[in-house]
Amino acid sequence: MIVLGVETSCDETSAAIISDNTVLSSVVSSQEIHSKFGGVVPELASRAHVRLIVPVVEKAFKDAGIAKQAIDGLAVTHGPGLVGALLVGVNYIKGLALALDKPFFGVNHIEGHIYGNLLSQPREVQFPIIFLIVSGGHTQIVLMRDHLNYTILGKTRDDAVGEAFDKGGKLLGLGYPGGPEIDRLAQTGDPEFHRFPRAALKNDPYGFSYSGLKTSLLVYLNGISEKEKERSLNDICASYQAAAVDVLVTKTIKAAREYKAGQIGIAGGVAANSFLRQQLQQACSKNGLNLYLPDLIYCTDNAAMIARAGLEHLKMGSVSSQSLNAVPALVLSSVSGTS
Repeated sequence: MIVLGVETSCDETSAAIISDNTVLSSVVSSQEIHSKFGGVVPELASRAHVRLIVPVVEKAFKDAGIAKQAIDGLAVTHGPGLVGALLVGVNYIKGLALALDKPFFGVNHIEGHIYGNLLSQPREVQFPIIFLIVSGGHTQIVLMRDHLNYTILGKTRDDAVGEAFDKGGKLLGLGYPGGPEIDRLAQTGDPEFHRFPRAALKNDPYGFSYSGLKTSLLVYLNGISEKEKERSLNDICASYQAAAVDVLVTKTIKAAREYKAGQIGIAGGVAANSFLRQQLQQACSKNGLNLYLPDLIYCTDNAAMIARAGLEHLKMGSVSSQSLNAVPALVLSSVSGTS
């Protein structure tokens, strides 16, 4: 089955064409304009998607070397995300599907990240899998019993870990996005330089909270001089990163034990974090668990992951209608999407 996927949930305009588990083409156009604002500006993102969606899709077909009529179906992110950005992709795919007389399916963005990981695996994966979803907007632990079968075990009560990294980077003067810079600087820092808090939530063993970690960094920085910050920047980054990652790894391993899952997977933008990958590899090795790591190109938002998730739904005969709408707060559920 050949599927075209489109992703426009935030600030990447992306189109990809896959044939089963093989990526024929993948085009991602990132919007650099947001960096000077320290975060994504929704109106600017939507306008950029409108300008880019047609040329990006055309390039995907050109790179794949196939005609539009050769595809068997289409897939598009319809939530969660920025409503204006989502609408660009949804409306484009609805129009293209109508013109080509092909079925299409609205994919949950989080589900897409999961299938971005599975797209990276050289062999058929084994279930059940505990998935750690980590990005700028989401931090969740999900039990995946089979394809398209999900149970959310826990999620963040406030900030996502990716947001904590980006806002922490801003406090440290590292610019936006701050997560990759913290990761880079932390590689030569001491993670035990300062102990930042690890949030433990009563009666919520798989829940997360990162607002306190950000506040503790602000309090710490207010208590030292600018020279001290510059001198110890790498160590501060390493300590802050260690606090954020420690909670992720501990709770993910705990979930795998409780639900007797022999596999762990990570997905989302923060899945590219080198320290998280290292710590999970060590923890999985120690506990006899298989670890599914996504290729770095499938960690950040891309359309190949949306096409792969859509393909799974289309294979089951699930098809969205022309009434499909953007759902900015869409929740992951088994056989998610709007039929």
